[in-house]
Amino acid sequence: MKYELTEKKTVCGITLYRIRALKDFSNVKAGDWGGWIESERNLSQVGNAWVFGKAQVYGDAQVSGNAWVCGNAWVCGNARVCGDAQVSGNAQVSGDARVTGDARVTGDARVTGNAQVSGDAQVFGDAWVFNNARVFGDAQVFGNARVSGDAQVSGNVWVFGNAQVSGDARVFNNARVSGNARVRQTSDYLTIGPIGSREAFTTFYRTEQGISVSCGCFTGTLDEFAAKVDETHGDNKHGKAYKAAIEFVKQVMNPAEGGSHGTH
Repeated sequence: MKYELTEKKTVCGITLYRIRALKDFSNVKAGDWGGWIESERNLSQVGNAWVFGKAQVYGDAQVSGNAWVCGNAWVCGNARVCGDAQVSGNAQVSGDARVTGDARVTGDARVTGNAQVSGDAQVFGDAWVFNNARVFGDAQVFGNARVSGDAQVSGNVWVFGNAQVSGDARVFNNARVSGNARVRQTSDYLTIGPIGSREAFTTFYRTEQGISVSCGCFTGTLDEFAAKVDETHGDNKHGKAYKAAIEFVKQVMNPAEGGSHGTH
């Protein structure tokens, strides 16, 4: 055994026990105090998994492998945190959610329902991932973003601001979806690149008001982006490339009519 149950407290009618290490492992030393669990089913007695600080794990939730739960985080329900995953800050993982691989869930983030966060993915800030959503690869979901339904966010993708990705949408490659984006199907966004002086990727995405753009440090409407391109590049080769992209987006995403037949 690597830990024992010691003092107890009751939270919302649930009796939790503080853990204390019985031997050295990973960054934990024998005698170190840990966080709080309901029973030994919540934290594996093998591997380097540990619950730190004021963190709480209860219900049928399990923390195993080399996973850490720390800060004021809660893991409950039938949730699983395993591999080298970390849940920290004020984050909550609940329901039948899974956080695996090298994934990080932190800040005030919520992962719940049947959601899965895996690979090197990060969910932080006030972001929520729920229902049957999947976030994996190097994806980052943060700010007040919401990923729900059967949506999948993968690759080197950022979903942030007040963006919402839902339904059967697939957001992948190098997309940057932000602001008030509403991506309910894969054709609600389009990524073009590498393009411009930085040879980066530019993402066009649907909002309730029309089409917006995320390009480097710029986030704004399609018209604002066109004006910024004129101001910055004029008619040089980069300006021409961006203007061609804008015209292409107007055709395939049809902002005036709300059409959705994008190509990624």
